[in-house]
Amino acid sequence: MLDAIVSAHRDVLAIASTRVVERAEAATAKVGVAIGGGSGHEPAMFGYVGVGMADTAAAGNIFAAPSPDIILEGIRRASHGRGVVLLYGNYSGDILNCRLAIQRAADEQIDVRAVFISDDVASAPKDEMDKRRGIAGDIIVFKATGAAAEAGMTLDEVERVARKAVAHTRSMGVALTGAELPGASQPIFECGPDEMEVGLGVHGEPGVSREPLRSADEVGRLLATRTLDDLECPAGSRVAVLINGLGATPLVEQYLVYRGVRDLLAERGITIERSYVGEFITTLQMAGLSATITLLDDELLGLLDAPAKTVAFVR
Repeated sequence: MLDAIVSAHRDVLAIASTRVVERAEAATAKVGVAIGGGSGHEPAMFGYVGVGMADTAAAGNIFAAPSPDIILEGIRRASHGRGVVLLYGNYSGDILNCRLAIQRAADEQIDVRAVFISDDVASAPKDEMDKRRGIAGDIIVFKATGAAAEAGMTLDEVERVARKAVAHTRSMGVALTGAELPGASQPIFECGPDEMEVGLGVHGEPGVSREPLRSADEVGRLLATRTLDDLECPAGSRVAVLINGLGATPLVEQYLVYRGVRDLLAERGITIERSYVGEFITTLQMAGLSATITLLDDELLGLLDAPAKTVAFVR
């Protein structure tokens, strides 16, 4: 898969080593940004490597964390002598393997700051944000962090931006069908024809509740309500909205859900400054989507607007 991807996008990507891709034109004299995770989420994570975003991405097996050796190689290839910020979703396998890789990187005098993304409001209460999963909010964090590094910020500053982006971002999703793992005899979970899973994960995990199927407008309003209630956006706030399809949801439905989110935000006096709709991080052919809302200030808006050229995100 990685061989095919790099071959198709030679102007953006190159193979760094087995299971690690890097920028086709390596950056110099800046803080490095390394990302990664399991496969099955295409275009994540390779899709966010390039100018203005990540320097490298490490790939694990389907829905499995890369090994510490693979993560370490991604760190090495992202290192330009000013330290590396390592961005991953907040999952136990990723955390364990990243920490092992960071220990080994320290032995090589590479200063690595790990930031685990935890935007999924359904996966843990607000007072336990360190237990929340990372889902489509990853993309906002990748973009802001990559732009900060590209702008020449110090390692401390780039880490601060990454943590700020995590703190300002919330997501929640729904699904109509479960993911079908290659070779499996049945999906990870199944819904009835008039049901939907609310609060799913990006590895095909069932949601936290099963509710009656709703229209696209109603789903948009549901996701926006639960996300905003957690993020605490007062009237007058500015936000970015990202609607992410999970692999088997038509784009027309994604836009209709966006419409529901937009309408609820307008009712609350909240302004959408930037919108993104499409497939940013998928779950094989899962039918469903998520909504991500990021509370913006001038700094975060500027970082989202900074130039970027990757396979999955161009600004």
